[in-house]
Amino acid sequence: MSTKRKIEVFSAGCPACDDTVQLVHDIACESCEVAVLDMHDPVVAARAKALGVRSVPAVAINGALAGCCAGRGPDANSLRQSGIGRAL
Repeated sequence: MSTKRKIEVFSAGCPACDDTVQLVHDIACESCEVAVLDMHDPVVAARAKALGVRSVPAVAINGALAGCCAGRGPDANSLRQSGIGRAL
């Protein structure tokens, strides 16, 4: 029995997302099943949130965020350290 690696690319259709979609397709092999998911779809957005997606593009492999995609995205502490919320 042959199983496939399930790869989900969460995309908003922007140029950065398109580059990631192309990269995934370029490096995928016959063991990879690639699905490009549109973050404008509420069902896709809910799936992304459940996986911990905080910014796009993002890639999940077999239901887990790829290391390059985990833990990234804006957070209040980092934004405050950059000056947001402090008077000039």
